[in-house]
Amino acid sequence: MYAALWRLLPGPLWLRIVLAVVLVAAILAALVVWVFPAVNELFVPPEVTVGE
Repeated sequence: MYAALWRLLPGPLWLRIVLAVVLVAAILAALVVWVFPAVNELFVPPEVTVGE
């Protein structure tokens, strides 16, 4: 799968590396900005009380 994605990236090796890093950064940013906050609302933290 990664080889197929690597073949789809255009240009010489240095450009492919730059594009791959930019794509990974964009995916991580999208996860942090949109996906993780949306999923976080689905999980209710347990109400924990500590006895004295």
